[in-house]
Amino acid sequence: MSELSSEELDELQEMDWKTDEEFKKFMGNPSIEAAIKLEKKRADRKLKELDRESSSDNPLVGFFTGVVRDSLAREKERLEKAEETFKALDLNKLKNCFGLDTFFATDVRRFGDGGIFIGNLRRPIEEVIPKLEKKLSEAAGREVVLWFMEEKTNDITKQACVVQPKAEMDLQFESTKLSTPLGYVSAIVLCVTTFGTIALTSGFFLKAGATFDDYIADVVHLFAGFITILGVSEIATRVTAARYGVQISPSFLVPSNWTGCLGVMNNYESLLPNKKALFDIPVARTASAYLTSLVLAVAAFVADGSFNGGDNALYIRPQFFYNNPLLSFIQFVIGPYADDLGNVLPYAVEGVGVPVDPLAFAGLLGMVVTSLNLLPCGRLEGGRIAQAMFGRSTAALLSFATSLLLGIGGLSGSVLCLAWGLFSTFFRGGEEIPAKDEITPLGDDRTAWGIVLGLICFLTLFPNGGGTFSSSFFSEPFFRGNL
Repeated sequence: MSELSSEELDELQEMDWKTDEEFKKFMGNPSIEAAIKLEKKRADRKLKELDRESSSDNPLVGFFTGVVRDSLAREKERLEKAEETFKALDLNKLKNCFGLDTFFATDVRRFGDGGIFIGNLRRPIEEVIPKLEKKLSEAAGREVVLWFMEEKTNDITKQACVVQPKAEMDLQFESTKLSTPLGYVSAIVLCVTTFGTIALTSGFFLKAGATFDDYIADVVHLFAGFITILGVSEIATRVTAARYGVQISPSFLVPSNWTGCLGVMNNYESLLPNKKALFDIPVARTASAYLTSLVLAVAAFVADGSFNGGDNALYIRPQFFYNNPLLSFIQFVIGPYADDLGNVLPYAVEGVGVPVDPLAFAGLLGMVVTSLNLLPCGRLEGGRIAQAMFGRSTAALLSFATSLLLGIGGLSGSVLCLAWGLFSTFFRGGEEIPAKDEITPLGDDRTAWGIVLGLICFLTLFPNGGGTFSSSFFSEPFFRGNL
């Protein structure tokens, strides 16, 4: 049997890689070094093929062959430089850095270009991370990053330290970075579009015979309400992120012709130090938005005094108030039953709606929009909170269940459920990168905050067909003309 040539061996090795399940698993971690080696071998093989073809007497063929060969040679040089940058870590060297004064490692396995070390912490984690990161970086000859998390196998929970080259994490953040000129331009375009949808929304709720001046007055008040809510929540988010040293992308408003705006989205562009940061940043946005919305609504209702919406009232469909428990209660408060005809909103106009001050309506919409963003789905604020409170696996199940329920709502006729379900699943799906400390628990205070926010979200969004409950303020309001 004749020996195989080097080219045939290369082709055979590549075929072996494509069918080797272990190699696929290794590549799926993923390993950048393995991918670079594969591309370099392909470039080598193509260069050898071109060398054989360069003997052609045709000058035109020779010219194009030379151009392709130069391009491949430059590509090979870039791959060789990249290979030095993204070289896999030597796990044997790294294992010697673990010990009784930091993290005692009992087992290790390859993960991508780094590794996962199984063991247990021997010191407080805030002391271990900087000390061990420094030792591992010195042993590896380049910077590394660490994550500490719990790994559950066969109902046994073990602590794990994940080590990866910092260059690879920087590359990952760079590839998804939104703090770019195009990102800022996109944020501005979405902001202008959202202002347009807010103006459009206010036009849907004008009183009969309203003039252009009435429309402008309503739009200005609605704008003021939305900008106040968005501004306060944005400041709270960025101050909290800065406190933890977390970089976040520009904020992108989500326009909607149903509510004017469906909230704000942004990405984390650096590693989170711990689960507290993963919890506190979205809580800062949602809690401040809830509080600002409530203050706006209460202040507008108190200033109005008569609960008739004032001179520039927007007329809201009664269904907005009795569709869920929290807003049903608000209906009960702002719509006192002033006569003996039963469940009647005293200032409602048949065929038009219930008069509400534009600032108060901005506050009520702010509560609904904030609740939508608190749904435990993907990388919505609620999904981030769920990941911090319950862990990645439980958060993934909650995300799937939420997407499923939104889909069912959409198929049942709710355009908002369908649109928000598609947006949250396809544009905000997936999980956040783990925090560096996934072991330290959140604590009772933060857990209580999470439960309170979840309860408000549930009460604001839970559907309630009028009359489902016996309580008067859960019943469907009707007009005198219906009697």
